[in-house]
Amino acid sequence: MDSATRAGQRALIITTLAVPVTGWAVHALTLHRRLAAERRDPLTGAQRRAAFERRAQRLLARHQKDSLLCLVDLDNFKGLNDTHGHAAGDAALAATGERLAHWAGPHGVVGRLGGDEFAVATRVDTQAGDHAMEERLEQLMGALREPVPTEAGPLPVAASVGTAVPDYLGIRALPALLRGADVSMYRTKHSGRYGWAEIEDLQTPTVNGRRQGRPGTALERAA
Repeated sequence: MDSATRAGQRALIITTLAVPVTGWAVHALTLHRRLAAERRDPLTGAQRRAAFERRAQRLLARHQKDSLLCLVDLDNFKGLNDTHGHAAGDAALAATGERLAHWAGPHGVVGRLGGDEFAVATRVDTQAGDHAMEERLEQLMGALREPVPTEAGPLPVAASVGTAVPDYLGIRALPALLRGADVSMYRTKHSGRYGWAEIEDLQTPTVNGRRQGRPGTALERAA
């Protein structure tokens, strides 16, 4: 058997053995993409609620001294949809997800909790000074006020932001922090600024994890 024949046989054997390996690689890649899609909201790129809660809880637990949690709710989103159409509403949601991700940075996490409500957890460089938290939140408010580009032209949007600071509140549990941020967001919804959660906000009754009396609770849907 000449060298060319032996080389051809070896190539055939390698190719035959590689087929199952290649098949498993393609299967693994497909599975990875499917799982990633299940964790992320396709419109906004934000994590879905369960994935967000897992990542946010880890971040807040590890970095209580220099982290914060924000709830973001687009103002008059139904009116935006009714006036400009669902395509414009989708553009506003997609832009909000992108802006939150940019603001949070590579070490933060953004979640879409449902509808036009988002949550974001990130770290703040508290070494930058006593007003580092306030400055970061002002940056967030500025980004959220930017008009959204649409086919019909720039569309003005507004958002309400509530903030819970683990170090200030002395807790790291995500459900309590979300509750506090939710209360502060609705307390300041018409002020055009962010709101800080206070200790007493953590005791506000909730229904299915949402502040009782808040739009979208199970009791109100059943009413």
